[in-house]
Amino acid sequence: MRRSILPISLILLAILSLFIGVKSIPITHLFDLTHQEQLVLWSTRVPRTISLIIAGATVSVSGLIMQHLTQNRFVSPTTAGTMDSARLGMLVAMLFFSDSSILMKSLIAFLFAFLGTVLFIRLIRLLPGKNQLMVPLVGVMFGSVIGSIVTFFAYQYQLVQNMTSWLQGSFSTITKGSYEMIYISVPLLIVCYLYAYKFTIVGMGEEMATSIGLKYKQIHLFGLLLIAISSSTILVTIGGLPFVGVIIPNIVSMMYGDHMKHTLVLTALSGSVFLVLCDILSRMIYPPYEIPVSLIVGILGSIIFIYLLVRGDAK
Repeated sequence: MRRSILPISLILLAILSLFIGVKSIPITHLFDLTHQEQLVLWSTRVPRTISLIIAGATVSVSGLIMQHLTQNRFVSPTTAGTMDSARLGMLVAMLFFSDSSILMKSLIAFLFAFLGTVLFIRLIRLLPGKNQLMVPLVGVMFGSVIGSIVTFFAYQYQLVQNMTSWLQGSFSTITKGSYEMIYISVPLLIVCYLYAYKFTIVGMGEEMATSIGLKYKQIHLFGLLLIAISSSTILVTIGGLPFVGVIIPNIVSMMYGDHMKHTLVLTALSGSVFLVLCDILSRMIYPPYEIPVSLIVGILGSIIFIYLLVRGDAK
């Protein structure tokens, strides 16, 4: 696939995303919008499309970095307990800091996400050998344990509805004034690009990294820090987005290789294109209702991923 297709596809899908929804805005009205159409466009459609683009890129790049740091293609923040740890942080924030600002709650979610990710890394180092399937399996079990704890205390303190509204992973509630925190992810993506070469070397192992003079542990920890910040930011702003962090980096890697410096931008663009496309489908399949975008992501992502695995020679 030619690389120029991705940015062109993203622009076209983003434009389409602005003009579809419950309130129809004909594209022919672009230069002659009514007051109501202007309100819908700038209050909901533009914030929603920006959130989709940034969230898709952030989740995909986080998955790419985590796969390099753990040397496992099936690991992502959703299969390593990072997102579940952030959920635990949100629960703690609701229980003990209920009157705090969203920024304070985000910091608590980030702290728990980081600690949970570090704990996961420590756990997989105890595994004998390097079984590719065992690592994500441990991550899923680790995340399930944390998720069970969150659910138990959420029921105990009658916070299930609040937690669900925070974490459902929907873009239907994105409006002007409620999504701006997601811009934190933009400088994080730039930092990820600047460190892409070092993350690639660290992904080859500690011996390889130290042999060329890199500080393996510091860079490894820095990568986990970036993943924790980006994951908690997306969780607080959008909610959980399963599968994207696993599917997109694998597809890009199969088509363009494993060097992160060369594939990071492609991964970000692919994640944005995929998420915008899924969101458009979620609005068009059963109008005026919206199908959860996570359901569309799961169906399409699984089919594409299995197809590329079977095809084998895609590159």
